[in-house]
Amino acid sequence: MWKQGFMKKWFRSGYSTNKLGSFLSREDPKSTKFPILEGHPIAQEHAEGAVESHKTLKEKTRVLMKEFKIYRWNPDQPNKPYLQSYFLDLTTCGPMVLDALQTIKSEEDSSLTYRRSCREGICGSCAMNIDGTNTVACLRPIDADTTKPTTITPLPHMFVIKDLVVDLTNFYQQYRSIEPRLKTRKVPENGREFKQSPADRKKLDGLYECILCACCSTSCPSYWWNPEEFLGPAALLQAYRWIADSRDDYTEERLQALTEDETKLYRCRTIKNCTATCPKSLNPASAISKMKTMHLFSQPVDKVETIKY
Repeated sequence: MWKQGFMKKWFRSGYSTNKLGSFLSREDPKSTKFPILEGHPIAQEHAEGAVESHKTLKEKTRVLMKEFKIYRWNPDQPNKPYLQSYFLDLTTCGPMVLDALQTIKSEEDSSLTYRRSCREGICGSCAMNIDGTNTVACLRPIDADTTKPTTITPLPHMFVIKDLVVDLTNFYQQYRSIEPRLKTRKVPENGREFKQSPADRKKLDGLYECILCACCSTSCPSYWWNPEEFLGPAALLQAYRWIADSRDDYTEERLQALTEDETKLYRCRTIKNCTATCPKSLNPASAISKMKTMHLFSQPVDKVETIKY
């Protein structure tokens, strides 16, 4: 603590970094003379200790160069997609992959294109595939192992607009199709809001936190094979969020809309890639399973046997 305090006082007293550098450049800190501290042996000892400590820290601090291989493709150029390498010093970069992308874009290559917004894992904009796993870049720490590169590609099985930006038009259309809003047949008792018990509110935990980043849907093989028919884990998780809401009066209608076409819900094969990759630790597979159970229990046995899984 005394060393840190002395260093702060040293700079407050007006000593420039050049003067300090001259002291740091000497080989033996113990032989360093501080004329201004003559007659003050304790201060002289503290100054020698500070210089020695700084020299040790300087020796231990080394440049950590990390390679980032990033997917590049520009629709305005005839080149095929390729991985471009960038090298960053991790000691001068933030801890998350999004920090690395920001550094690359601002200091090395302004043409690099990707989505980002909140930087707090709330908006879902910076969803991408990092080292083979779908996640959001703002919540993914940089792998400190400098012996292997970090590979960043767009979300898989999606049409790429440019670099790391994919076309989410179909994804949002499917989300819109489940009518993600409260639907009621009556007005609230007080004319202001629909009340809900703590127990009913707790049923929504693990559902409403979805940020629509599309990490789960783009990791699902069933969605890869049938993106036009199967709604995908994200849309189905949101659908169950409203089905499970005690304030909603259209539970049966919502469930019927999902099951009138066998492909919307029953294309799910319970692979659970969605649950494994969700950056918010949600469980879309469980929500889908619960909707299947609700539907099957509401059907006669002979009809259940005809449903194609």
